[in-house]
Amino acid sequence: MTKLLPLRFASACSALALAACSAVSGAPPKGADDTPEAAEAAAMKEVGGKAAGLIVWSSSRVGNHDLFTMKTDGSDVKQITKGDEVDWFPRFSPDGQKVLFCRSKQGWVSERDANNSDKWDIFTVKPDGSEPTKVVENASWGSWISNDEILYVRGTKIFRKKLSDDKETQIMSSEGVADLDGALLQQPELSSDGKRIAITLRGSKRETGLWDIAKKTWTQTGQGCQINWTPDHSAIYWVHPTGNGGSRILKMPIADGKPPQDADVDKMELMDLPGRRSHEYFPELSSDGKWLVWGITQRGHDHDTADYEIYLWEVGTPAEKAVRLTYNSGNDRWPDIFIPSAVPEPVAAKPPAEPEAEDKPVKQASRDKKRKRSAP
Repeated sequence: MTKLLPLRFASACSALALAACSAVSGAPPKGADDTPEAAEAAAMKEVGGKAAGLIVWSSSRVGNHDLFTMKTDGSDVKQITKGDEVDWFPRFSPDGQKVLFCRSKQGWVSERDANNSDKWDIFTVKPDGSEPTKVVENASWGSWISNDEILYVRGTKIFRKKLSDDKETQIMSSEGVADLDGALLQQPELSSDGKRIAITLRGSKRETGLWDIAKKTWTQTGQGCQINWTPDHSAIYWVHPTGNGGSRILKMPIADGKPPQDADVDKMELMDLPGRRSHEYFPELSSDGKWLVWGITQRGHDHDTADYEIYLWEVGTPAEKAVRLTYNSGNDRWPDIFIPSAVPEPVAAKPPAEPEAEDKPVKQASRDKKRKRSAP
């Protein structure tokens, strides 16, 4: 039985973690379409139709990484960005009205340079591809805090900014912190109470953990990468360098900013797809926590070039019920999912309370009595 060692010890998987969770090599291949089998197509329609949502992801299928959308049943594939730049790490706004993404400043740039801020800007675009807008210069790894506020990285620093103005606020730096040792910060995700950030470390450190903003302290949560909060923020999930295909997705409860000690890793498994295609990365849960979308490859690991395909799974069902949504030999990575039915209905403002119906006659009767007492 695999155990999660106490945090003060190095993980037995650290050597694997050094080889995994990294993107190394050259430009991606242009992809060619494949056709799903009849049973696969039927499963896509059944499972994806139940989700009734929209997926956005980055794909090299036209020769460069652009953004595409499709329905959750794999149909209606549309290219929403195009050009010589690399577009990747797309994220739906909470209301689904915009997509936040990273764009290279010019031409081909590898994901291994994700923290070289001089090579990237952050943009928004509508899901139909209209209104592409640069919102931050010299930054990467953008994520949403609200419909009007984002979080992003410049190398070793994390900032937040409202889209409605130009002011940005630095909320942390890994420089000068012994536990972080100036590490590069990737994929920061802010907790719902605004107290902690889930972060993947690279460079001088290779681990995942939580940064307490007020206390300025670091809590390691394990080896691996691509850490994120569950939608209810009661747990984290991330890619761990173990499993059927050399990686799997784990989920760990968090209480008061702390992970459990000596937890059983196997019991924390969220997804490890059976079969030959099981090298798993880029996990993202829907905002209601009911659906997982992620990428899987059968051969290779490279985030820029390997033939990752996008999968969809209804959380809580058997892993075998997951469905493959893309059938293209290009590189498909970093999906996100938007479920319209999961967006809370806006609370209508209540009209001012009307005076009780009895008040008027009671007050009138009181005035009538006063008139009678004052009459001669």
